[in-house]
Amino acid sequence: MTDTTTPTAPGYFARHIFFCLNERPNGEACCAQHGAKAAFEHCKALVKEAGLAGPGQVRVNKAGCLDRCAGGPVAVVYPEGTWYSYVDASDIDEIVESHLKNGQVVERLLTPAELGR
Repeated sequence: MTDTTTPTAPGYFARHIFFCLNERPNGEACCAQHGAKAAFEHCKALVKEAGLAGPGQVRVNKAGCLDRCAGGPVAVVYPEGTWYSYVDASDIDEIVESHLKNGQVVERLLTPAELGR
């Protein structure tokens, strides 16, 4: 009998967090103007320090424009598809501890659904 509760082809990582690092040279608002690279690097270091990095765990990725500029800077966690707008390193700390480590969405940092570019 086959166990239908376990996926037959699990993903290599349990979660991905993508940080928009897009920079617009024409002066339009973009995540790069709001410390997105530093947030990405901080998240990557925290995930590694917490022992959450690697196969079956968490992957921290760079992304180009995620088309949510009005909520920037933004990051999105998959497979949940949870969008976050963050301000500083303490927000990233909270996302790592709550969502990436414990699977709990950080409600106060959710990007409003209607915000796009």
